[in-house]
Amino acid sequence: MFLRAVLPLLALIAVFTTGFPQNWSAVAETVGTETGLPVPRFVTLRAKEVNVRTGPGVRYPIDWVFQRPNLPVEVVAEFDTWRKIRDPEGTEGWVHQSMLSGRRTAIVIGATRMIRRTPEASSPAVARVEPGVIGWLESCRRQWCELDVAGLNGWIHRSHIWGIRVDEAIDE
Repeated sequence: MFLRAVLPLLALIAVFTTGFPQNWSAVAETVGTETGLPVPRFVTLRAKEVNVRTGPGVRYPIDWVFQRPNLPVEVVAEFDTWRKIRDPEGTEGWVHQSMLSGRRTAIVIGATRMIRRTPEASSPAVARVEPGVIGWLESCRRQWCELDVAGLNGWIHRSHIWGIRVDEAIDE
């Protein structure tokens, strides 16, 4: 009797110890368990103040508070209504999903950069932007992204911004 009850369980364990779990974990690493959206993915902070917690829930202490609306952050994990995010400096913490927006921004990194009229290095400059400036991502193709910074629209080299994956394309 005991063997009859245990055999199906052993068969199930055998399935999970073969090649199946590797495939399952690959899916789990690329798709959010709560949303079905890609993980990691970039989103934007929605509010003027966003509490970042040490864990996924209000019972966890607030580690710090973002005070920069529209800052791009990367969702690296999901749990219920909570998202673990990473900021441009690599710091991670948990925020409630209501504090995030799917509308995309990017932040200028490194040094002062040029926003150009067309997606070419020889194109005339539209504006000079300092590191830390945030703009709305309009589109990204190949090595260039169209950015709207305070109403000035132009193109910036992808390597000069943080907020988009290397292989990602955004088209309107």
